[in-house]
Amino acid sequence: MIQVRVQPANPGQFFACCGLLELADRLWAGAEGWFEESSFHARPLTGSSGQTLEGTLAAIGTASLHQVDPDDDYSSPIQIAAPFGLDLDWWKDTRAGGDRLKVWAGSMRSVRIARAMQSALRNPDFQTEALFDAGTVVYDPAEPDKKVEPFYFDSRRGCSAQSVDVGFSADALQMTSQAFPAVEFLCLVGLQRFRPRPTGQPRVFEYFCWSVPYPPAIAAAAACGAMGLPAHGFRFENGFRTDQRKHKAFLSATPI
Repeated sequence: MIQVRVQPANPGQFFACCGLLELADRLWAGAEGWFEESSFHARPLTGSSGQTLEGTLAAIGTASLHQVDPDDDYSSPIQIAAPFGLDLDWWKDTRAGGDRLKVWAGSMRSVRIARAMQSALRNPDFQTEALFDAGTVVYDPAEPDKKVEPFYFDSRRGCSAQSVDVGFSADALQMTSQAFPAVEFLCLVGLQRFRPRPTGQPRVFEYFCWSVPYPPAIAAAAACGAMGLPAHGFRFENGFRTDQRKHKAFLSATPI
């Protein structure tokens, strides 16, 4: 069994837990996960119980990422190769509303950001229970002298992303700062299957922590409140973080 520390009111961390469960399920040939106060747990469904967090994150960090559409650097679907075999394209989903959760826009290259955030997980410093709190300036593994800004799934970034919060436009000055790579990459993965529940307000969503061990297929229903069981619910906004109203960020959630 593996365990990570989580702040449930940070939507990026919540969906990063979902992404961790998704990848563990594929790596272990079956897994189930659940929330317990300020931690998230995952365990294999069958076979050996010797899986470790370090080994799981090492496998995630070294898996090949492929840009499915070579002509689209900005929003191409992403394929996570074996042993995971997972395609990520939720931001193109207009039927079920995945496109409303997309936070990046403009010149932000999705595959480049994903590879940079993923590469940080190869560092042993990120392979601990506190991986969601491990922050660093992230560099492009293909061009190590160039810094890469995150997607803005982690609400610690989103809550201070607007110019009025810091007194100037960080984007306009092309500044970079500390990101939380494990949250950014695993949230990108988690949103493929796990989606928050839309509300009647634009860009406002709800999600729910479940406390019973579930495999991903059932946990995805619990995460959006479709199980009809008691759960800790949270509401958050995918808010605009620039004056152009294109780039967004997940903001901190409030309990329902």
